[in-house]
Amino acid sequence: MSFINYSSREINCKIVYYGPGLCGKTTNLQYIYNKTSPDAKGKMISLATETERTLFFDFLPLSLGEIRGFKTRFHLYTVPGQVFYDASRKLILKGVDGVVFVADSQIERVEANLESVENLRTNLSEQGYDLDRIPYVVQYNKRDLPNAATVEELRKLLNPKAVPEFEATATTGVGVFDTLKAVAKLVLQELRKGADAGASPISPPPRRGPVT
Repeated sequence: MSFINYSSREINCKIVYYGPGLCGKTTNLQYIYNKTSPDAKGKMISLATETERTLFFDFLPLSLGEIRGFKTRFHLYTVPGQVFYDASRKLILKGVDGVVFVADSQIERVEANLESVENLRTNLSEQGYDLDRIPYVVQYNKRDLPNAATVEELRKLLNPKAVPEFEATATTGVGVFDTLKAVAKLVLQELRKGADAGASPISPPPRRGPVT
């Protein structure tokens, strides 16, 4: 759920990159961070586990427009892919506004992808979210590898609802920003809908004390 900072006139939105272990979630965020202007981003926070890192940083894109005079700051998170860290994944999903599922295109990782999608759906459901109702995109990463499954195969297994999908090679940046822009636009559409319907009014908090 987005947080509104009235003093800075910013709407803060949370986007989580989800997927099996070593699928490229961290590589996506590192590429985005390295290519984002220093003036538009905060510090990257890294929490190391035995096999992976959970990353977080925030940035303020200048090209996505405003909502009723408020700029939108996006907070990007990765989750650890190992099942052992499921409690951490649930915690990171709290308050999420949009999800990117990063699939590992390698044929031998198909089962891990399926397990991760089901885990995502379950963890969201436990917190009152429905994967079919929140801003959600799929990225097929590692398309450069010779053992990559076809996009048609991956789509049939991982994207039956036909949400926006992207082929990517995160190590070189191919498809990384296309994926991010797509989920960010979906989040903004939801915010605008909420604002227009009065569900998430963007108005200043009530004044306290006498007005002078």
